[in-house]
Amino acid sequence: MEPALAFYLKLADGVIITDQEHRIVEVNAKYEEVTGYARDYMVGLRANFLRSRLTPSKTYDSMKQSLSMNLAWTGVFINRKKNKDIWHTNITITPMSLNGRTYYVGVVRDLDRIPEGSYLSESRKIKLQSEILKVLAISCEIRDPHIEEHLTRVQQGTEKLLTAHNRRLNLGLSEEYIHQVVNASIMHDIGKSGIPEGILYKPGQLNYYERHIIETHPLIGVEIVNKISREMEDEILQEELRIAEHIIHYHHEKWDGSGYPAMLKGDEIPFEAQVVSIVDVFDALTSRRAYKDAWSREKAIQFLNEQKGSAFNPDLVDTFVLTLECS
Repeated sequence: MEPALAFYLKLADGVIITDQEHRIVEVNAKYEEVTGYARDYMVGLRANFLRSRLTPSKTYDSMKQSLSMNLAWTGVFINRKKNKDIWHTNITITPMSLNGRTYYVGVVRDLDRIPEGSYLSESRKIKLQSEILKVLAISCEIRDPHIEEHLTRVQQGTEKLLTAHNRRLNLGLSEEYIHQVVNASIMHDIGKSGIPEGILYKPGQLNYYERHIIETHPLIGVEIVNKISREMEDEILQEELRIAEHIIHYHHEKWDGSGYPAMLKGDEIPFEAQVVSIVDVFDALTSRRAYKDAWSREKAIQFLNEQKGSAFNPDLVDTFVLTLECS
């Protein structure tokens, strides 16, 4: 290690030094402590091995532009520690030329140790995103006085099903993905805001034309969420809106391909839509509406079991029924 570089390792902040290919050549003890990784593990890896999908791409673009011009750069990264915790860091990266080679010295300050209120914490950010989607969903379906309770139950059921299924089949779904699906599930029926009330709340059976109209609500919902997405620059919320679009568009598809609007079959249906479909149908069956009485829990479970392999993913139904039996 060049003596001029070794000096930086004595700083109280975390320090990471990379070569011109951005491979780690040295870190100090503070960097080991904060990340949870040992020096011997990190040396030789590319510096982005801690990277999460939560840092906006424009942050990396800005960094690359500055470093390509041999200029120092300061910004905020949202990375993951060894224990998978989210880690917010303010980092200053300074290029240094020594003996014909370029090194990058990164001095890292742990934002998670700054008192909350000095910046937007991850927990606060997740709560804000959840509340934004909830307000959007309820405002689109404000005509139904019971909609908030239904949407909340769908969210709760989605979380239970996803968590249990992930554990039962050892799928390795990340906590981040589960949070995103749960948050997005509240948007599943926003397209119903474009359906006339006379059809939406009609008692009794719909005729052919009314059924055709109500089956357009996933497409109406996709148009709504696409408009919201186009007008937002928050890249983290964009990911949840992308998942919401999958749920909105495909939660009425059926496992055997007989659903709507795209007649997708099996795992052609996005996984998050498969999950919400089961939870939504169960809650709809067991809830009293103006046009129907509530089914008993036992009758609804029997229906789900009868529809395994035709309407629903059989493995997901098995997990869902297990969660009901344990609750």
